[in-house]
Amino acid sequence: MARRIIITDDHPLMRAAIRASVERVWPDHDIVEVSDAASAQRAVMDGQVELVTLDLHMADSAGLGPLLDLRKSHPAVPVVVISASDDPRVISGARELGASGFIPKTASLEEMTGALALVQSGDLSFPEVADESDSDDAIVRLASLTPAQTRILQFVAQGLLNKQIAYAMDISEATVKAHITAIFRRLGVTNRTQATLLAKHLDTSGAV
Repeated sequence: MARRIIITDDHPLMRAAIRASVERVWPDHDIVEVSDAASAQRAVMDGQVELVTLDLHMADSAGLGPLLDLRKSHPAVPVVVISASDDPRVISGARELGASGFIPKTASLEEMTGALALVQSGDLSFPEVADESDSDDAIVRLASLTPAQTRILQFVAQGLLNKQIAYAMDISEATVKAHITAIFRRLGVTNRTQATLLAKHLDTSGAV
């Protein structure tokens, strides 16, 4: 079975541009195109994945959450974020969460190909950004959460009650409470409001 590259973007023209670069770097690989984060997760679960490219703003996602999910569920699979955002906090956040690269959508075909070639050789490829130490610290704390804790934090940020979270995850309310206590400890916060504010570091609304 040939190794696969998964291109994740909800714009067909952007997927075509990324594909052109990918085919230059990995000419013998199968290329799978998907348009949302959930489809990317399913495609990775099929195995034999060499790389995932990931947009940050799609129908089912708006932020760094899908990157965090992929890094936790498939830590051995390199992920390159390809986004229109040039916010240093987003770029630094992607690096802290374990992305192998960050490519602006404004990059030319040659620039994108060069960045992907660096990743293919085992290097990282990120634009230079200003110091964002406060944001980096928040990202590091968020990255310390388990997959279940990350999902519960996302529900907390949406304003769901413990019983609603328990129903959504098919676990007991007591288990939800235990997870939330552990989340507060890991994040260094004492209540839901503080946890929600910290979770906003995963949000990149407006980036595409």
